[in-house]
Amino acid sequence: MTMMAMRVLGACAGLMGASWASAAVAPVPQALRALEVGEWELRGRGEGAETHKLCVTDLRQLLQVRHGRALCSSFTISDSASAVSVNYDCAAAGNGRTDLRVETAKLVQIRSQGIANGAPFAFSAEGRHVGSCG
Repeated sequence: MTMMAMRVLGACAGLMGASWASAAVAPVPQALRALEVGEWELRGRGEGAETHKLCVTDLRQLLQVRHGRALCSSFTISDSASAVSVNYDCAAAGNGRTDLRVETAKLVQIRSQGIANGAPFAFSAEGRHVGSCG
């Protein structure tokens, strides 16, 4: 192999590595940029709905509530300043689709459905920022 061919291959490999690294870190959707990290209270809707608190250190956690901090790949279906819809895949942990609507910087509406730990889930919840994580 000539020296020129080796340089071209090295440059291509470097570019592929750079694009792989940037693909691994998904950008924060526009709709989430107005929100604050910290403790969020999620109030489920409907009969038997529960309320729980979530310490959000990365706003994308609000898009995969049932999968916690699992490493998931996501595909943004739509994104505006007030709403975002994503499909995500967490390999063996499952997958889901989430629609999040921003009402204010501290209030969101979340609808999500998918598969978590081998079982289907579907929920609607109101998320409210309640302060910093304790």
